[in-house]
Amino acid sequence: MSSPVRDGQVRPPLAGQLVVFTGKLSSLGRKDAHALVMRLGGATAGDVSAKTTMLVVGAEGFGPAPNEDDADAGREAETDSPVASGVSRTVREKSHKLKRAEELNAQQGSSQPIQILTEEEFCRLAGVPTPDTLKRQYYSVRDVVARYRALREDRVRYLVKCGVLRPVARTNADTFFAFPDLAVIKQANDGLAQGVPFRHVVRALIAARQGQLELDFRLDAAPAKIITLRRPEGAGPAATPPKIDGQIAERDTALAQEYFRAASALDEGDDSTQDEAAAAYREALELDPSLVPALINLANIHYRLDEIAEAQALYERAIGLQPDFFEAHFNLGNIYHDLGRFADARTCYREALRLNALYADAHFYLAVTLEKMGLPQEARPHWRSYQQLAPQGEWVELAREFSE
Repeated sequence: MSSPVRDGQVRPPLAGQLVVFTGKLSSLGRKDAHALVMRLGGATAGDVSAKTTMLVVGAEGFGPAPNEDDADAGREAETDSPVASGVSRTVREKSHKLKRAEELNAQQGSSQPIQILTEEEFCRLAGVPTPDTLKRQYYSVRDVVARYRALREDRVRYLVKCGVLRPVARTNADTFFAFPDLAVIKQANDGLAQGVPFRHVVRALIAARQGQLELDFRLDAAPAKIITLRRPEGAGPAATPPKIDGQIAERDTALAQEYFRAASALDEGDDSTQDEAAAAYREALELDPSLVPALINLANIHYRLDEIAEAQALYERAIGLQPDFFEAHFNLGNIYHDLGRFADARTCYREALRLNALYADAHFYLAVTLEKMGLPQEARPHWRSYQQLAPQGEWVELAREFSE
């Protein structure tokens, strides 16, 4: 699709558009989708308003099937799933944002309505490949593992975490690599086929690309979330509401906790409720600025949206108010690692483990950090700790290899 021409210049396809996404995207990660809109001249918002011009409905998320044939196709796909009934509810239920867009369109009458696009329509408009196109043009993890038998899937994913492999695209269904990455994959596979330990293969590949890794490494660690409120005994003044009026302060604190609980219920990793969760956390902090659990969980939302500066500021503020929440130290370590500040990341992970030595992920990511710093001997105890604490964990086979 060509872009319109005005004054002799080609306008970007999303120029002037204020785009909102709802539901899970199958072709792009949410952060990549926001960046794409900005690159194509548009802007994004977290929720639908009268200023919204376009709503994109994720292919794996919300919205009714546009016609009976699509609905039948969806039902056929769902029968292959062990949770077919749950998928069916999710696919056919309308999200809050979609309902709001339809309400505004009904109210606006003849004025410019909000365009409601499927994900496939959005991909075509934006000029990016649909999931089917990705499968034809690139190599998925499944293809790679089938072709290179010495490489297990967890090994491929670890090479991505270490920045040795750089996916050309990620979807909710798979990760895709371009042709140049196949040379690295083959090199790793050949080393393993010759009996070279995987940890030695990884270190050799890292050493070959050390100069670039400082710039392109992304840890992608899931932030630790606070589930329930707690107030430590003997908490100092920073953890206590201002004593302007005892009854008012007590009432505000109780209301802040109610907002926190409501936000936590919304904050389950579902993109469709993240904006509402963030708003509820902010309401809690308006009433009680020292409610550290709300600060940490709000920072987590910013982190998942790749709003690193905002997340970092909130984690640091939480630590300044109450330094005994291991979640804040662990999550701040993730950010420092993303920024290439490996020594600072190491300090944060160690502090998180001082506060909670049984948190398996902190051992794993500290081990990864130490490997990146060229300190495999220091990493080894943490690989072992991860094995002991998470015997069924995602990375347990790799931890066993690196701890030998």
